[in-house]
Amino acid sequence: MEAETLALAHEIDFSFFGLFARATLIVKIVMIMLIVASFWSWSIIVIKLIQYRRARAEAAVFDQAFWSGEPLDSLFEQTGPAPSGSAEKIFAAGMTEWQRSHRDDGGLIAGATARIDRSMDVAINKEAEYLRNGLTVLATVGSSAPFIGLFGTVIGIMNAFIEIAEQQNTNLAVVAPGIAEALLATGLGLLAAIPAVIFYNKLSSDADHILGGYESFADEFATILSRQLDS
Repeated sequence: MEAETLALAHEIDFSFFGLFARATLIVKIVMIMLIVASFWSWSIIVIKLIQYRRARAEAAVFDQAFWSGEPLDSLFEQTGPAPSGSAEKIFAAGMTEWQRSHRDDGGLIAGATARIDRSMDVAINKEAEYLRNGLTVLATVGSSAPFIGLFGTVIGIMNAFIEIAEQQNTNLAVVAPGIAEALLATGLGLLAAIPAVIFYNKLSSDADHILGGYESFADEFATILSRQLDS
C-alpha cells in the first residue's frame, strides 16, 4: 500500500504549472489576479525608482544653477515659462507671477508676495501628485493581496476536502495536490504583497524627501523675492 502511494505521488506534477492546471476555476482566477497584481506592482516600482532618480538629478543641476549668482531674469530666460524639470517648474511659476505683478510704470501690484507663494504652492502640489501617482496601487496590493491569496487557499482546501469525501479516501496522494494548490494561492499573495509594502514605504519616504526639497527651495526663493520687494 505504501509503495502504491509513493508511486501515485511521483506521478503527480507538483510544479507551478501543474498545480495551476489542476486548480478549480475560482482558484485559477485568484492566482491570475495575484500574478497580474505582482507584475503591476513591479512595473510601478521600476518606473518610480527611475522617476525619483531623475527628479533628484534635475533638482541638483537646477539648484547649482540657481545659486551660481546668475541674475534670476537671465535664468528664467534660459529655462522658459514651461520647463521640463520639476524644480524649474516651481521656479518658473514664481517668476511668471513676479513678472505679472509689475505694472507698466515698473511698480508692483499689491499682494505680489502672496500671489507668488500661491503660484509656487500650486506648482508643488502638481509635482506632489505626479510623484505620488501609483503609490496607492502599491498600498492596495500590499494590504489586499494576502487576503485574496487566503481566499484562494480556503476555496482550495474546501475542494480538497470535497474530493476526499467523494473518493472516501484519505490517502496522501489524494490529499496533497489539493492542499498544495491551496497553499500556492497564499504564496502568490505574499509574493505580491511583500515587495509592494516594502517599496511603498521606501517610495513614500523618497517622495516626501523630494517634495521637502521643493518646499525649501520655494521658501528660499520667496525670501529672495521678498528682499527685492522691500528694496
